[in-house]
Amino acid sequence: ITRDVTGLWAKAVDTINNSGAYVASVDIPSGLNADTGVIMGSAVIADKTVTFIARKQGLYTGKALDVVGELSFSDLGVSDELKNHRDTSKNKLEKIKDIYLLSQCIPRLPKRSRSSHKGSHGHVLLVGGASGMSGAIKMAAEAALTVGAGLVTVITHPEHAAWLNLNRPELMVKGVDSAKQLTPYLQRADIVAIGPGLGTSSWGQALFYACLATSHDKVIDADALNLLSKLSIKQDNWILTPHAGEAARLLGVNVNEIESDRFQAVFQIQQNFSGLCVLKGAGSLVADQNKISILSLGNPGMAVAGMGDVLTGVIAGLRAQGLSLKMALRLGVTLHAKAADMAVAEKGERGLFASDLYPYLRELVN
Repeated sequence: ITRDVTGLWAKAVDTINNSGAYVASVDIPSGLNADTGVIMGSAVIADKTVTFIARKQGLYTGKALDVVGELSFSDLGVSDELKNHRDTSKNKLEKIKDIYLLSQCIPRLPKRSRSSHKGSHGHVLLVGGASGMSGAIKMAAEAALTVGAGLVTVITHPEHAAWLNLNRPELMVKGVDSAKQLTPYLQRADIVAIGPGLGTSSWGQALFYACLATSHDKVIDADALNLLSKLSIKQDNWILTPHAGEAARLLGVNVNEIESDRFQAVFQIQQNFSGLCVLKGAGSLVADQNKISILSLGNPGMAVAGMGDVLTGVIAGLRAQGLSLKMALRLGVTLHAKAADMAVAEKGERGLFASDLYPYLRELVN
């Protein structure tokens, strides 16, 4: 469908939605855009959708998740030759060679050597936590430890540095007043994650530019993304982790434009800034130069403060242990969402804390 549902069709959709009947949608709920996941004026709200032959990308992200219901797939026995045939001439993401689903099958991390030590499992440097915003950087740091990083150092504002690790003594914490003080810590780090609670004051900007100038692999999140939006720069060895608002700033558009085509948005961010990008939200999307992957896990309980900070720590902690940036990102978003699903299955969606994910993350990485 390429235009809004109107007239008798709109009345038919409303009648179905108001009927109180169990609704099964065949292939796709009527009114849902199969490419973008946008509701075209109105759409059938299905209890179950059975999609055929190919998985339509619009079923897996954005507002589509409000109308698809339980989703299942049947290839109807169609030959692989026919399924693999596609007309790429009309594909606006023509530089993307493949779009596929991140599955619930979570690969095991390599078994650790009996003779390993803390240095064997990587050193994460996390930078953030401006005055009054200590929580975000602490959650990111704890998440990095939880997934197995050997060492985690937090560079933060002197105002709260003395007590940030009060109930988490495993964290190394240093308060800095200037970017110059960051240098010796950068020299010891395997990966840098910057942004949680960073702010955009002169203090945050100085630390941001100091990190940007290094050759380290990086995870860029939160206010670091807002600072990045003012620059025209590309780096191949970073991961950008915007939600829709941050994505809008990176592309110089409004949030509605991001949500109107999340695939195009994550594709364009990756093209503009290089490296890797995850567009967070319902049906998170992961983009590299060749693929867009769709995350099929996660739940509405994750719509709470701190979830993105935990994800940043998870990704950085996995990269520190030797995974490639691409694998750390793809595995990180999968573990993060799966842990949230496990937490919600036990205690429900409402009242979920981002830090509730820690025990489930530890279980999954083992």
